[in-house]
Amino acid sequence: MKANSRPNIKKYDIPLKKALKLTLENIKPIKTETVFIPELAGRITAKPVKSLVNTPSSDISLKDGYAVISADVMNASKNKPIVLALKGSLMAGSSKNYKVVPGTAVRIMSGATIPKGADAVVAVEFTETSNSKVTIFNHAENGRNILKKGSDVKRGEIITESSRRLWPPAVGLIAASGHDRAVVFKNPSVSIIATGDEILAVGQPLVKGKVFASNLVTISSWCTHYGMESETSVVKDSESEIKKAIKEKIKKSDSLITSGGAWKGDRDLVVKILDDLGWKKIYHRVKMGPGKAIGFGLLNSKPVFCLPGGPPSNQMAFLQLALPGLLRLAGHSSPKLPEIEAVIEETVYGQKDWTQFIHGILRAKKDKILFKPLKMTSRLQFMAKADAIACIPEGTEKIDNGSKISVQLISAL
Repeated sequence: MKANSRPNIKKYDIPLKKALKLTLENIKPIKTETVFIPELAGRITAKPVKSLVNTPSSDISLKDGYAVISADVMNASKNKPIVLALKGSLMAGSSKNYKVVPGTAVRIMSGATIPKGADAVVAVEFTETSNSKVTIFNHAENGRNILKKGSDVKRGEIITESSRRLWPPAVGLIAASGHDRAVVFKNPSVSIIATGDEILAVGQPLVKGKVFASNLVTISSWCTHYGMESETSVVKDSESEIKKAIKEKIKKSDSLITSGGAWKGDRDLVVKILDDLGWKKIYHRVKMGPGKAIGFGLLNSKPVFCLPGGPPSNQMAFLQLALPGLLRLAGHSSPKLPEIEAVIEETVYGQKDWTQFIHGILRAKKDKILFKPLKMTSRLQFMAKADAIACIPEGTEKIDNGSKISVQLISAL
């Protein structure tokens, strides 16, 4: 090999694992933005979030009852009740200042600050009150029914790491820690172009020999599901029209997805046009089925995915490679579909040099989840019915009925 020469990097008909690795290696998260609490759910943190306060800000009662000195009630029981003088009452948020001294108690509600001198709370069900006295029928050791200051969150504590998806409880924790906003990765904008003389935009009158752009809608719906804005367009099989659309859309979006025209036929123009436009081609065609014709590269440093036109191939290529790329662009640390373990209900077959994907439906049976492969009698209906996707890895020729497998979830169980 000559000095400074680079090895020939295979870009065509590569294994799925390599394609995914190349996808994620070539995409970095885009800009960050500051988002207020009401819009944070589902977003990805761009930096760690530290608590500004202690939560709770003081020792508080976990029960409705009576704040006492534990030594006063250490021997209290039904047979040997303890009577204490009642000094007053505290509600949650009250600013009253009471001090509990030996032989006294303060009525306290759940969430109220523990008064000075008290070190325990006797739950109300173990007490009786009469006039200005309370009778205690149960002991309460030091710390009983008290939530200590900073027990939920301590000031300065990191409550959320970077690159974490914010579920509603995490957003609540951020609010409890004193923040009304957080810095997150910007959700990418995605332009989706469907090519083909036979394609009609949804809403137009159906003409004989034409089909509606369902792939376009499916991909756009997946983007919406993950909080990404998308813009769709339909372009005829014209080199000049496709080139014009690609150049326009790549300027205004963070990523571009094309649907159709990704194979090697005379009318499959998209990859050829991208070559002419000087994109950095990372790979084209992956050893997976369905979805083999997918191509990926960078144009103006922005990720471009070229998807095949057949609906099953289109969606599978999107889910296995384009979606992880978009999720990485949005800052996800684990950019993939959620997975669960299931038991397959019939034997399925794969190939030595090919990764095969199978749609199926899930059902719960006792303590396990069953996965039943679907037969492709109708492409669109079979895709819409599926709950999950099973993978037969490259090199595996058969998975027997009753085997435990990992399946990707594409609908709620």
